[in-house]
Amino acid sequence: MARFTLPRDLYHGKGAIENLKTLPGKKAIVVVGGGSMKKFGFLDKIVNYLKEANMEVELFEGVEPDPSVETVMKGAEAMKKFEPDWIVAVGGGSPIDAAKAMWAFYEYPETSFEDLITPFSFPTLRTKARFCAIPSTSGTATEVTAFSVITDYSKGIKYPLADFNITPDVAIVDPDLAETMPQKLTAHTGMDAMTHAIEAYVSTLNCDYTDPLALHAIKMISEKLVDSYNGDVAARASMHNAQCLAGMAFSNALLGIVHSMAHKTGAAYSGGHIVHGCANAMYLPKVIKYNSKDETAKKRYEKIAAFIGLEPSVDALINHIKELNKKLNIPTCIKEYEGGIIDEKEFMDKLDKVAELAVGDACTGSNPRPIEPPAMAKLLKCCFYDEEVDF
Repeated sequence: MARFTLPRDLYHGKGAIENLKTLPGKKAIVVVGGGSMKKFGFLDKIVNYLKEANMEVELFEGVEPDPSVETVMKGAEAMKKFEPDWIVAVGGGSPIDAAKAMWAFYEYPETSFEDLITPFSFPTLRTKARFCAIPSTSGTATEVTAFSVITDYSKGIKYPLADFNITPDVAIVDPDLAETMPQKLTAHTGMDAMTHAIEAYVSTLNCDYTDPLALHAIKMISEKLVDSYNGDVAARASMHNAQCLAGMAFSNALLGIVHSMAHKTGAAYSGGHIVHGCANAMYLPKVIKYNSKDETAKKRYEKIAAFIGLEPSVDALINHIKELNKKLNIPTCIKEYEGGIIDEKEFMDKLDKVAELAVGDACTGSNPRPIEPPAMAKLLKCCFYDEEVDF
């Protein structure tokens, strides 16, 4: 027996945020990131539509990229004081992910962050509020997923929180918001979406319900991402839909070790963060090669290649990913990332610990080929130096 969970309502297309006027409630708190939603006028629109729905509105602004446990707790405290019956999260993955975690602490103030780290361990939500997510980037698909990624900076670890309880009630996928993305963000979020779809398709939990979503998303991303990166507005709208389809697939089929590695390397080094989507893009070709030693995964990678018009082989798919990365100006390995900000000695000193943490990540369990810490360390090393994976 398996489960397939999506938001109750998904509004999509240009101008879809106007549907906020139809939400029934008394109070809404809007959780948002930096200044881009305000700068481009979307925050004002959202607040005004909620007021048209006869709701009192409060803002919680300033959620940082890679949101912290501290930000989550501050937001939960604001919710406890305001007592909203709707949580409306808008922006990239960070404010929406943060708001999902805030939601749990708002409804269950006695819960600790440690209580939520174990996958699918959340208490029953919707005792106080429902949740609406409005993405402004085309990658994380957190508006339709059962996931939230929160960083504990004291430990230097990103934790993927997972529970069907935090799948939003309403998702609004409006391409107008995505038109404002800068070029580099378009590249990184796009390859995040590609990784979601590919990992979902080869996951041990793939099924007849997730496979069509994953394959169609891969095809759309293959055809539209580079044009979106280069400023094509129609392609940008298509990518906003494609990333959402990929999210529907991975939220139900789960992911694999590309994400395990990205989670555990993202905040591990003093030189700076490795941006999540960029990490996925760099690691994906290496992980495909590693996983292809599993015969079932190999056949599935070959099916992906054939579906998007390539020679039906693992190498053809790997080369396709590498070519996309090249067109998107994404580096081939960690050593080249942002001109070499990740120190080689620090990387090697932390390698065994990071490998151990990556194996323990929530995404590892559904990877098609099992992995232990020594093999994970070898794989991470290949990702640092752009070495061939031959084990």
